[in-house]
Amino acid sequence: MFQRKPTEEIQKEQTDVWECSADGCNVWMRDNFSVKGQVEQQCPICGSDMVRGSRNIEVVPNPQNF
Repeated sequence: MFQRKPTEEIQKEQTDVWECSADGCNVWMRDNFSVKGQVEQQCPICGSDMVRGSRNIEVVPNPQNF
């Protein structure tokens, strides 16, 4: 009858991110989705400073490249 399509393997790679430095906040965002050349970043949720980090996450192209 009905069959699911074979799932494609999800490509993952080490990606630069901004991570919130507050203990109770787990917000993060991809570096390529933030404003280029920005040295400091504020958490949009709690307002704390964000620090650079990296994560092994799915590849998502950003055609805008701010």
